[in-house]
Amino acid sequence: MLDDREFAYLTRAVELAEEALNAGDEPFGSVLVSAEGVVLAEDRNRIAGGDSTQHPEFFLARWAAQNMTPEARAKATVYTSGEHCPMCAAAHGWVGLGRIAYASSSEQLGRWLADLGVAPPPVATLPIQQVVPGLTVEGPIAELDERVHELHKRRHASPYF
Repeated sequence: MLDDREFAYLTRAVELAEEALNAGDEPFGSVLVSAEGVVLAEDRNRIAGGDSTQHPEFFLARWAAQNMTPEARAKATVYTSGEHCPMCAAAHGWVGLGRIAYASSSEQLGRWLADLGVAPPPVATLPIQQVVPGLTVEGPIAELDERVHELHKRRHASPYF
């Protein structure tokens, strides 16, 4: 269960997802927070430029590898609007980041996209724990998942995507 401070970090991740959508990108955002509660880095999806690996979770994994000790990475938490895809989960695991808290799950996203008539992604969606066994994961968070759902509905209702 998230406390009020953690809920604020996760809310910020959803705000970043909305920023991504408003910039013409897919609605995903993530925040990296130290064990002491300091926001270390944040990012939003940036795949609209043609590089489909520009996910915020992947960026945060690379940032952490370059800027944090292995011990600090293991104690950190990534708060993200959507459950990590397999690529991002693997990056998270390879750099040794700690816990993940997400607003909406990959399973939810798959259902939402199917309901909207959107083709599935080119990579299979897997729960994070299948990619990184033993990782502490919390989500979806009922208070925020519907907000993320609305962002995806907006994205796929737009003629510009």
